[in-house]
Amino acid sequence: MGRLADRTAAAKPLTPYRVLRLSAMMGLLLLGVAGLSMVIGTADISLKSILDLFLGSGTSGDPAGLILFRIRLPRIILAGFVGFALSLGGVVFQALLRNPLADPYILGVSSGSAFGAVVAIVLGFGFSIGVPVMSFAGALLTVWLLMQLGARRMGMESTTILLMGVIINAFFTAIIMFFISTAADERLHSMLFWLYGDLSQGRYTHLSLIGPALLGALAILYRHSGALNLITAGEETAAQLGVEVDRIKKICFLVVSLMIGVVVAFSGLIGFIGLMVPHLARMVFGSDHRLLIPMASLGGAAFLIAADTLARTLISPSELPVGVITAFMGAPFFVFLLRGKGSRWRRP
Repeated sequence: MGRLADRTAAAKPLTPYRVLRLSAMMGLLLLGVAGLSMVIGTADISLKSILDLFLGSGTSGDPAGLILFRIRLPRIILAGFVGFALSLGGVVFQALLRNPLADPYILGVSSGSAFGAVVAIVLGFGFSIGVPVMSFAGALLTVWLLMQLGARRMGMESTTILLMGVIINAFFTAIIMFFISTAADERLHSMLFWLYGDLSQGRYTHLSLIGPALLGALAILYRHSGALNLITAGEETAAQLGVEVDRIKKICFLVVSLMIGVVVAFSGLIGFIGLMVPHLARMVFGSDHRLLIPMASLGGAAFLIAADTLARTLISPSELPVGVITAFMGAPFFVFLLRGKGSRWRRP
């Protein structure tokens, strides 16, 4: 299927119109998944009631309006933002490291961000500013450790970086569990659910912080999509063609760390999104990052909305952490990638 995508891409040159057209189609799919998610839930709300509420002919003060606008809608938007960010981060990390197994969760960036958030809660910081700032600091700390411990020759040792990420992930997770196990504060005990992915705390104030951060990150990363294409083909080749490889890597790592730090502060640890969705998008749309970045990002948003809908309805009226659902899907996919030895990512 990947070869078919490459042949199709070769037959149809990638133009801005084609990128916009396919992005619009993926956006419509995302809206369809979000609309379906609004209908599905413990409380039965008909599609007609939802349309009436959005068109203004219903009353937002009735139970259906409260459930829709105060619970489901912010949760769905948060799920979309988080899936968007994790998938975008996966695309960028896989390109920079030229490794099909790289994603923010496996590299430890997500757990480092969660470590920062836990420290902020221990220190009594609030979720408005303190927790996101500390979460970003934790993500930056992880990236710094990766670059110091395993990235001296990043282009030659991407496997070393991946293994270091796994070790850092385990280390930060152990520290987090220590805090949770020894703290008397009930908030930390309740964070055990949050650590496996909890999107139930979505608020419009949180979304107003995440949304601009994602738009800024997308703009910066998409600007470097051509450079990412060349880096994926080989760092020496990219440098010969005029790409400032080291500078591009530092910028992209910093931007992805900011983005992951912001979303993890409000969503907890959700694994495998950044691993699965970029590969699925690559199989369908090819490896050109000018198209891959929007397709994977929008696809990740739709995927996590669907996964969260399943998580909150599978054992209704109780709910599962959404990270459990993504892990059930992602673990077999991870094995598939290992057996394929990267398939199209094999180096010459």
